[in-house]
Amino acid sequence: MTHDHGDLGGLTVCAVHAHPDDEAIWTGGLLAHLAHRGADVTVVTCTLGEQGEVIGSPYQGLIADVADQLGGFRIAELEASLAHLGAAGVHLGGVGCWRDSGMVGDPANDHPRAFINSGDTAVDQLVDVLCSLRPQLIVTYGPDGGYGHPDHIRAHEITHAAVEKMVAQDEEGGIPQRILWAVTDRTEQRAGLDAISVIPDGWRRAEDGELASVDTHDAVIRLDDRCLAAKKAAMAAHATQIWFADGTVGRVNPVAAFAAVTDPRVAPGVFALSNLIAQPLLRNEHYRIGWGSTLPGASVDPVEGLEFP
Repeated sequence: MTHDHGDLGGLTVCAVHAHPDDEAIWTGGLLAHLAHRGADVTVVTCTLGEQGEVIGSPYQGLIADVADQLGGFRIAELEASLAHLGAAGVHLGGVGCWRDSGMVGDPANDHPRAFINSGDTAVDQLVDVLCSLRPQLIVTYGPDGGYGHPDHIRAHEITHAAVEKMVAQDEEGGIPQRILWAVTDRTEQRAGLDAISVIPDGWRRAEDGELASVDTHDAVIRLDDRCLAAKKAAMAAHATQIWFADGTVGRVNPVAAFAAVTDPRVAPGVFALSNLIAQPLLRNEHYRIGWGSTLPGASVDPVEGLEFP
């Protein structure tokens, strides 16, 4: 049976992400939207984000080069995020199986558990997850990982390798129908950046081309107020990694930050990662079809044309 709009009960969705917080930043709106419409949504997280930097001073001692306790701390942030999105969570291979590899050239690349060194084992682990969940739709990143992070690229690689293996094994009725790649639309990103009129103290504006974006996409999801709020709450749950410039404070970030925008329709929020580059929270999320069924006709609905019970 093909469903067009409305109730999505019977649809199973699996998002494959590299680190805690990626599920919210890259796909939080779509996952909240699908879960709210009745889909069964699961996020597979491949590492604990051990190499992440921490915003604010209170929890700086958790980072990899000091106590190396950040990964365990981020489990709780991930669980809170998933609750806001209405999604279940799975750690690939179990909690702590694979470690955050860090950026290209980071000494963490050589760690024996670094995700970039996960080989066929990670592929087989993901096959097991997908055979258990039997999702019609999978969401991950494109071949460049969205912005070049080795773990994002690896998540893309194992996702496609796992689906190829399922196809080769002819898993009857359990082969996904579509893989979506999360991308950021350049035009909307530019409009959102331009709408930020006041930058918080200590933050900075993005330089031209500094933030990853693309010119084309196949699907778009416009977030209603409910889903936008869920995405923002999920992002904010990753308090060691993401800071919203809306005056909120917490035990991780006790210093309030304030931004202003000229048009809240194109930039309904302003946030920063550890680089403290002011970024707009956008109203839309964009996706490319990376594998499987294309969208019928002129549709841009990410789930249009999928068949499920």
